[in-house]
Order: sequence, then structure tokens, then C-alpha cells
Amino acid sequence: MSKEVRVTFEPQGKTILVPRGITILEAARLAGIKIRSECGGQGLCGKCRILVRPVDATTKITDVERRWLTDSELKQGYRLACQAKVLENLVVIVPLETRLVKAKIIEYGYEYPLPFKPLVKKVVVRIPKAKLSDLRPDLERVMDVLRDNMGIEVDEIDYHALIKLPQVLRDGEWIITVTIWDGNKVIDFEKGDTSKHMYGVAIDIGTSKIVCHLVDLHDGKSLAVGSLENPQLAYGEDVISRIRYCMIKRSGLKELRAVVIDAINFIIGELCKKVGINRNNIYEAVVVGNTAMHHIFLGIVPNYLALSPYVPGVRRSLNVKARDVGLLINSGANVYLPPIIAGFVGADAVADIIATGMIESDDIVMLIDIGTNTEVCLGNREVIWTASCASGPAFEGAHIRFGMKAIPGAIEHVKIIPKSNGYDVKYSVIGDTRPVGICGSAMIDVIAELLKNGIIDRSGRFVQDKEDARIKVGKDGKEFIIAYSDETEIGRDIVITQKDIRQIQLAKAAIYAACKVLMRKAGISEADIRRVYIAGAFGRHIDAENAKIIGLLPNVPSGIVEFVGNTAVAGARLLLKSRIARKYAEELLKIARYVELTVEPEFSQEFLKATYFPDIKEHMHSTPT
Repeated sequence: MSKEVRVTFEPQGKTILVPRGITILEAARLAGIKIRSECGGQGLCGKCRILVRPVDATTKITDVERRWLTDSELKQGYRLACQAKVLENLVVIVPLETRLVKAKIIEYGYEYPLPFKPLVKKVVVRIPKAKLSDLRPDLERVMDVLRDNMGIEVDEIDYHALIKLPQVLRDGEWIITVTIWDGNKVIDFEKGDTSKHMYGVAIDIGTSKIVCHLVDLHDGKSLAVGSLENPQLAYGEDVISRIRYCMIKRSGLKELRAVVIDAINFIIGELCKKVGINRNNIYEAVVVGNTAMHHIFLGIVPNYLALSPYVPGVRRSLNVKARDVGLLINSGANVYLPPIIAGFVGADAVADIIATGMIESDDIVMLIDIGTNTEVCLGNREVIWTASCASGPAFEGAHIRFGMKAIPGAIEHVKIIPKSNGYDVKYSVIGDTRPVGICGSAMIDVIAELLKNGIIDRSGRFVQDKEDARIKVGKDGKEFIIAYSDETEIGRDIVITQKDIRQIQLAKAAIYAACKVLMRKAGISEADIRRVYIAGAFGRHIDAENAKIIGLLPNVPSGIVEFVGNTAVAGARLLLKSRIARKYAEELLKIARYVELTVEPEFSQEFLKATYFPDIKEHMHSTPT
């Protein structure tokens, strides 16, 4: 057995014994210390910077660390937690910019009005008491009353409900409440009249967050809403990192599934406490998420989603029992998962489409859900073209020198003001505090401002003859200072580098190219689009005009661009409370047209063109409003 060593994390003040030879990142996970690791510990993001004392208590500095850390930082004892392995007792100091702080989670989104028609209902019935002159079995008595008095021809009875029926009948003195799903399927028997208590839960399993709405199935109102960061973040910020974890570790899928199920059950428990209800009175759950989250939730091996030809294990909608997937609600409750369109265009995209009303629209609508994997949908009630593009995690801070999520300390908006002797920068920070880094919305602003002021050209390069105190040469070439060191919380200049600009170019080019390919497939131009919906947490912060200036969004009038919030959970709510929504989910499979961009020749051509920024002069003169 390997020797154990003592690791103390500061400023958390947490000490833990760990096996000698594991990485500091693994030690942090064991200690429950949250450290940024956008790449899942692969050495690709450089975000897990920590200080070690003494410096010789870990393994030697790696080439990966030399790429991300300066010589000065290495001498001070800075290391990457994913690279440095523990050899002796040590203290790990976790800098402010490395701590994983909970981002504000968007719990609501636009919800298209659909008729309230839930699939769950309760009926209270009085059953004729058994006697010697009437020897019908208990189940037959109940089924006869449901058929003769209620017009309900029972087709299916939950096993767990059946085995308790005799006791329920007698405890309730032959008055019971029958819970029925989808018209004729009995999922529970309860003594007496419990008809007032009938609830459902809508669950959005996002890559970075989990949101749950506890819904009253009498009127469709959300009684309480709860959310958590997805605990799978400890295994990687993006779905590919998590799929890779399932590939390289035998128990990987089991681990990822367990943490997400535990998180959902915790949220549900907290919501029930808040409202004062019994979780056994939750009779249906709707679960949405991208294809990887969907598969991991169900325990389906997700590995082949990351391998050509990228096919899911299942596409159709599913109805499973809560007990079979580990949800701690009524054991016979139905858990509905909408269908998957194809590839990474999953059940969350289906929910987005339903929530925005695209499926009922006569007008051409574009829906963009920006994330590590960005989904783009384009069309109307007749046909909806869909695609998923690997836009990468740059907008969420990965691969950007001072990039971070939209959390306290992140610069969220930037304005560059030209002066006679150079440039001034005005910026706003989330949480009204000193800045620690920059989030995606600020990156869009900065690049748009650099273009407007002629500091960078269409290729993204810094213009050679531009000289200013804010323009300097760093490790990755030229960089522009957004906030000087004496203004920041970390005591270093917060800059955007040439390399950062390139990362944003690649990310925005993937999204724009996906939009162009779908427009071409649909045979339309920007002028035909009547509404552009931007879904998700990221879209809530961005400046639409600046997003057009850098070529992230199609050049449509800013007035038709609408930020719709968390439409995935809004769609899940609709699917929970409306049969019409579920009918639309099934119909969507017939009208959706999926485009696999990795094998689409046009995508490569459009992507290369889109890496260049639009002509700023032409944009300023032609942009529709």
C-alpha cells in the first residue's frame, strides 16, 4: 500500500491524508476543495494554478506547466494542480482566480403558451367492502369502480402499487385515491382522499448546472425552484472531457451518473421541505439535457457519441419508472425523457424548440444555444434544420489567459474610449468588486472595441503601427491591457492576448458557419429571418450589436434578436404540464433535419471565411436596426 501524505489547502484550512503520487487536483477532489479545471485535468487549459509549500514536495515541473506558467511564477512555487503530484507533506495555496465559485444559474426562460393538459390525474373512489356474498378480489373491485363510475378502462397497474392495495383499502376504510398516468395506467393507490397533493418536477441537466422546478399539477404553477452546479464539473467542464473520463476509467460512467442523480435528489428534497410536501406525492418527472447528459443520466454508455459516426444509443422518447433511474420521488412515478434529434442536438434542444414556439411558427425563426457545444436550429412549423458545432469553451473562459465564467469578479462589459494621448477603458464587474478576470460577454465587447478603434484588423492581428501604454508584448505576443494591476484583485494586469483573440475567432467562426450552412440548406438569407432567439446563460449577458460586429451572429436587425433565458427548463415545464407539448416533441422528429457539420464540405469553407472579422466600416454603414 502506498504511503499516505498530508496535504493542507489554504485559505480553506482543510487537511487531508492522500496516497503519495496522486495529483494535487485529485487530492483537492478528495478534500472537497473546488478548483477550476475546464479541461478535466488534461493540462489543456492552465486554469488550475496553485502555490505549493515547500516547492520540492511535489514532482518535477512538466513541459505542460512551462507552457502555461512564466519562469518567475515557477520560481515562486506556482504549479498546475493537474500536473504536480504529491510526494511529501505540503501546503497548497489556492489563489482567488483558481477557486471554483458558483456562477449565477438562470432558472427561468421564455415559455410559449400551450393548453394545460397534464398526463397525471387523481380520482377518489369508494370501493364496495368485501363480504362473503361478494368475493371479488380487491383489484377487480377497484377496476370495476373505475370503469363503471369513472369511465376509466385500466390498462396497466404499477407492481409496487398493486402489492400494497389490500392494506391501503382497509386502512382507508374502502375510500382510496387512485393516481393515473396517461389516461389508463395506475401508478399508485393511497388511503383516503389525497387528491389535493399532485405534483411533478421539471429537470434540466445542463453541462454546468442542474435546475429543477417543482410544479403543482392542478394548475401548472411552479411552487419552488432550485438549482446546483452540476457536480460533474469536477470531472471536466465540457461533455467531451466527461466522455473521455468514461472511456479511460472503468467506473467512470457509474461515478458520473451517481453524482448527478444525488444532486437531483438533493434539490428535490430541498424543494419539498421548502413547500412542505411529501416527495412521494411527486408523480411525474421530465428530464432534459444534451445527448451526453441524457445518456449519463440513464446509464447508457456515452463513449460512441465522441467517436465517428457520433450516433446516440437511443433516439426515441422514453418513459421509465422513477425507481429504475434512482429518482427519490414516488417509486411508480413516470420519468419522461423527450427524443433526441441527432448527434449532440439532444432533448434540451427539443425543449428549446417547444419553449420558444418555433414548432407553431409560420415565420422563419433561428434559435442559438451558445455553449461548449452550440446548437443552432432554423425553420418553422414545416421544417426545422438543426446542427451542433464544437464552438469550444472559450466563451466560458477556457483557453483564455484571464478567462472565467460570469461569476463575481468577472469583467462583463467593456468600452474603449480613444483619447488624444491613447486609450481609456471603462468596464463593469459582476458583484461590484475588483476584477479577477474576464467572462465571455466582455471578450465579445473587447474585440468589437478593438476593431472599432482600429487596434486589430480583420485577421485579428494587432495593427503594427498602433502604439499605446495599454498595448504591450507578452508571452503570447502582443496584448491589450483591460485593467492595470493596481485595479485588480489578483495584482496582475488583466489583458486580452493575441492568442485569446484567436481562440474567440475560432469559437465565433464555428457558430457563424453553422448558421450560414443551415441558411443555405433551408434556401434562405438573413432577410428572411423574422426572429433570432439566443438561449442559455451566456446569451443573457452579451451585447447583440457587438456580437454582430465580431461576426458571431448573422447580420440581422438588432431588434429581432431576443434573449430567452433557460428555455430548456421552460420546455421541460411545458412537457410536464401539456400533452400538446409531448405531441409536438414526437412530431419534431418528423420535421427536423439534422446536418452533421463534420462531414459537410460547406462548413469547412464557411468556417475559414468566418475566422476573419467582418469589415467594420461596411458593418457600421449597413447594419440593420
